[in-house]
Amino acid sequence: MQNIEPSFQWENKYNASQDHKSPFYGRKYSETIYEHDIYGYYIHPLWDEIESETLYLKILFTDYQLKFSIIELFGEWNDTLHNDIMFFKRKVIDLLVEQGIKHFILFGENIFNFHGTFEDDYYAEWFEEVENGWIAALNFPEFVEKEWTKYHLDYYINFGGNLYLENWRTLQPEQIFKGIDLLLSRRLNP
Repeated sequence: MQNIEPSFQWENKYNASQDHKSPFYGRKYSETIYEHDIYGYYIHPLWDEIESETLYLKILFTDYQLKFSIIELFGEWNDTLHNDIMFFKRKVIDLLVEQGIKHFILFGENIFNFHGTFEDDYYAEWFEEVENGWIAALNFPEFVEKEWTKYHLDYYINFGGNLYLENWRTLQPEQIFKGIDLLLSRRLNP
């Protein structure tokens, strides 16, 4: 797991640790010191921690004019034992929403498991806060999406179907946003 790095293809355009509006502004990173782990397995030091034992992330890009943020997730999303949605919502999403972000693109190909609960307060709150916006989850494993459906998170998060971008790392963030916005405007307003 220590070899799985967050994507860095847009660092010349955006770096969350240098963005004074970012929850991770001022963070310093080491390429050699591994301090965080998931179940005893060290993870790459470039992932940002949010006080969860199992869920880490990286804000890859944020555009305050277009009001979108692209976030890559890593680890196990465990709402049952660790209430990861609470940490994610309070430590990251709330701060971005305060800055006017209302479109969230989550990439989850490095989410290895999801443990849900039928308490959906944080998801519902997030959904309400992005009125006239959306939350899109792309490239999550199929079994995670099935669990999300089981716990009715499809009420709040758009996923599945044509929300899969195999080549997302070769695209520019604005292209991804505009494509998803067009797709979701058709999906949400048929």
